[in-house]
Amino acid sequence: MLEIQPLPLLFFGVAGMCILFGSFMYAFIINHKKKLQHQQDMQSLREQQQNSLIEAAIRSEELERHRIAETLHDEVGAILSSTKLHLQGITHTNLTEKELQLFQRSKELLDEGIQKVRGISHNLHSNILKEFGLNEAIRHFMKKVVQSDMLQATTELDDNYVTENPENDISIYRMVQELVNNILKHAGATRIHIASVYNQSQLKLTISHDGRGLSQKEFEAFRYSKDGLGLKNIQNRVILLRGAINFEAKPDDNQITLTLSLQTTMP
Repeated sequence: MLEIQPLPLLFFGVAGMCILFGSFMYAFIINHKKKLQHQQDMQSLREQQQNSLIEAAIRSEELERHRIAETLHDEVGAILSSTKLHLQGITHTNLTEKELQLFQRSKELLDEGIQKVRGISHNLHSNILKEFGLNEAIRHFMKKVVQSDMLQATTELDDNYVTENPENDISIYRMVQELVNNILKHAGATRIHIASVYNQSQLKLTISHDGRGLSQKEFEAFRYSKDGLGLKNIQNRVILLRGAINFEAKPDDNQITLTLSLQTTMP
């Protein structure tokens, strides 16, 4: 009678266990990879949906800006200009000195109102971008924000910048407008400087000022508050450009840095 050697049985038993364990691990790894891929697909889908909502909101905002700009220019501007003509037609030879002063002051205020409406209309419209490009639009905007000797506004923009997508320029320009307007309203700055560096795939914009600056932590908090709609809009535009925004607060030297990809299409 033949005896069954225990060593081969042990070998086959261990080999079988290893094969079974290997099969289990293989199935586990494949299943885990599928779960990870599913999670990544879902995350990508959520990001696409979020970006679609942001794009729709920005498109709607830009259309509304244009509508308001045209209304101001065509209707309000026309009414003010007509009022000025009527005012000029008034005979004021028999007015007293006080009445004449009031008359002249009324004309001055009306002229100022016409200029303000014209300026607001131009700021809301993006024609200057289409005609002259991003750099000239920023330079023009910065010249307009200087209303007295109390503020120094300067630019140092990279003239190598080339517009690849006009839609991107609109969003970049709107971000610059919002950030500079926030500085003017809240920072109490006497100096604002905008610089840019372009490297064919990325545009880096730096806005520096000597007023009260925001830290990155404060920016993150403000953009979720009810008063932070402008900052939220900036963040949305940054997201769509797959970029980044960084706030750095220092005494007399605050910086806001926008690092933006130019390969992503903006609305």
